[in-house]
Amino acid sequence: MTVSSRPAAVVDHAGAVKVVLLLASSLTVMSGATISPSLPALREHFIDVERVDLMVRLVLTLPALFIALCSMAAGAVIDRFGRRRMILAATALYAVAGSAGLYIESIGALMASRALLGVAVAGVMTTASTLAGDYFAGPERERFLGFQASFMAFGGVVFLIAGGALADWHWRGPFGVYGLALLLLPAMAILLSEPARAGRASPGDHASDDATQGAAWQDTDDRAVPTGLMALLYGLAVLHMILFYALPVQLPFFLGELELGGPAASGAALASATLVAATVSLFFRVLRRFMNHRAIFALSFGALGAGLVILSLADAYPMVLLAMVVSGFGLGALMPNYMVILMARAPERVRGRAVGGLTTAIFLGQFVSPLITQPLAGALGLAGGFAATGALSVAIGAVFVWLSLRGRSLVRG
Repeated sequence: MTVSSRPAAVVDHAGAVKVVLLLASSLTVMSGATISPSLPALREHFIDVERVDLMVRLVLTLPALFIALCSMAAGAVIDRFGRRRMILAATALYAVAGSAGLYIESIGALMASRALLGVAVAGVMTTASTLAGDYFAGPERERFLGFQASFMAFGGVVFLIAGGALADWHWRGPFGVYGLALLLLPAMAILLSEPARAGRASPGDHASDDATQGAAWQDTDDRAVPTGLMALLYGLAVLHMILFYALPVQLPFFLGELELGGPAASGAALASATLVAATVSLFFRVLRRFMNHRAIFALSFGALGAGLVILSLADAYPMVLLAMVVSGFGLGALMPNYMVILMARAPERVRGRAVGGLTTAIFLGQFVSPLITQPLAGALGLAGGFAATGALSVAIGAVFVWLSLRGRSLVRG
């Protein structure tokens, strides 16, 4: 394990540190979708609110806007002041703001709490991913990033199934799931130490002075920042999440339209997609042995598009599940692909900001998704909207097939 140049506290507890970072990561990507099964009942509760259809969908995706707005700032803060205090404060805010829907009465206050949840996720996700880059290097980092994407998806499975079951009880039920983050705080406080920086004490470092004095690591990486590549990755991440998030935004209403089940059925269908995504991410290293990064993009966008097209043709629940499984493959291979490329090419001095930029792109796509897919569904119907977004995803995949056949991987070696 490549952590010999890191603080001794990290080396001594490497396995436990990995578990804590993986559990922290599981709180993030699908955090907004936890309440997806509640959307129809939430709409009925606020039926007198003007433009309720759009407002309810924005309750789902509003955290994504604030994650997008705050992630770059979070990356700059942790590059300047350190990682540990940020992840502890953000996790506490995640639990408090996320569970506020248990008792909030107005849709305005509910949206404010969702905005604060977005601020919290920006801090947790950016810091957890940056710490992975700090603690691990080379093949160990690539392996960990695959595990991280897998845990994000497994967290989505747990949250969506729990959210669906609790939504059958009451639309407020899924908001209680966010409170589970409080259980993680003590382990974070004990196990996560600040990576030592050369020439100065580590802010927030709780390891002993003897452990840190000999463990400071030099930032000798003077490579130029690959701004062009980063812009490409961020643009792809925005498109990716616009397309994928059509599922949690529209699926509960689609199943209701087809009379194929209630909140629990929606939660189970979305959980099946995230379960497949988790499995694919878990074996990302195996996939990389046979495919370069462009080929993985081609396969992933193609699979996501195929799943959306299958869903547009669905008239029975098993076909919906098939569409979710195919779409989940598209999500599982894409997430670690972004991170591996970014970690390989971004110098350490800007790693927090680079990861923050990717986090911004991912959640900007989530927020924008209903603003695009809802008018599309209004014009074409829900099935037509799924078909249109699926066709676009397949077209992006086809572009990467052409690029993969003509060129080399985005990351040499």
